[in-house]
Amino acid sequence: MPILEIIGWSGSALLVISLLQTRVMRLRVLNSAASAVLVGYNAALGVWPMVAMNVVLVAINLSVIWRMVRQRHDARAYDVVRVGVDEPFLARLLERHARDIGAFNPAADTLLTRAENAFLVTSGDEVVGVVLSHTGGAPDEQQVVLDYVLPPYRDFTPGEFVFRADGPFAQMGARRVVASQAMTASAAYLAAVGFRPEGDRQVLHLAGAGPTGATATEPRAPGA
Repeated sequence: MPILEIIGWSGSALLVISLLQTRVMRLRVLNSAASAVLVGYNAALGVWPMVAMNVVLVAINLSVIWRMVRQRHDARAYDVVRVGVDEPFLARLLERHARDIGAFNPAADTLLTRAENAFLVTSGDEVVGVVLSHTGGAPDEQQVVLDYVLPPYRDFTPGEFVFRADGPFAQMGARRVVASQAMTASAAYLAAVGFRPEGDRQVLHLAGAGPTGATATEPRAPGA
């Protein structure tokens, strides 16, 4: 098979694969790559309308990717809404995603019954994540029992907006947030949102400096 035909088939296959993605960022990245390959393929054949279309698709995808990266830590792009743990909408959301939640947290059913506080993270009109917690070993400590991100936004860390120094936990009077044992496997994520190891626990200090001497929730520039 001629190399040019292989390139054309590869670009088409990558385009189809991109459309099967549930994660928004992954879809855009793969679609950009597929369109770039098809630009070269159609240019080699002299099919200029297809070249123009794929150039436009690359530009659109890169624009969307740039905006998503720029806004991933931007509080203006995300909102946190506190809801009751017995809200029907929350119950339906958790039920709808129960299998996915269980895949990351096999003990989810047991932990969810202990939840006292619930927060929905939204972007525009979409719910992108949910955080559940209960009071920990002290009145000013909250233990997170669930930090779940819906699949389209799993390349981001929307939970960080709950954990910020000016976020809802701090507004409730909490000074420490402790990750449940089920969450400690996600060490990279916990570190990204400010948690630090203390013995066998992952702890986020919301007031003052943590044990390392650095403020746990230092503000980050958009896209950092």
